[in-house]
Amino acid sequence: MIHEGDDLAHLITGQLKTNQQALEHGDVVVIAQKIVSKAEGRLVPLASVTPSKEAIDLAAETEKDPRLVEVILRESEAVVRHKPGVMIMRHRLGHVGAHAGVDQSNIDHGDGDAALLLPLDPDASAKSLRD
Repeated sequence: MIHEGDDLAHLITGQLKTNQQALEHGDVVVIAQKIVSKAEGRLVPLASVTPSKEAIDLAAETEKDPRLVEVILRESEAVVRHKPGVMIMRHRLGHVGAHAGVDQSNIDHGDGDAALLLPLDPDASAKSLRD
């Protein structure tokens, strides 16, 4: 399990050694965004979120928790479209996707009482792991 502040590079290289594997020059390592977000402390307890009127209104239209909608709005530049159960958003980094990348699945934090955000700067995260 990954926790805030974990040194992902150290954990990954440790597992490579444990499994008698080695990286070679030119290898590409793919790391799930979720573990990067967890290590970077991007977990938001929904109890700490006060939804805005916009979030409350949009939550009613999408049948989502207003606190979760508030988190999604904070990570977004624009609502592209929405319907019950789905919000397609333009994320602050420019890409378009469901819920601005805000995720509640497999985060080991109770039943929907927290949300995991994308890394603040994915390029910086990747560079840090590479270095």
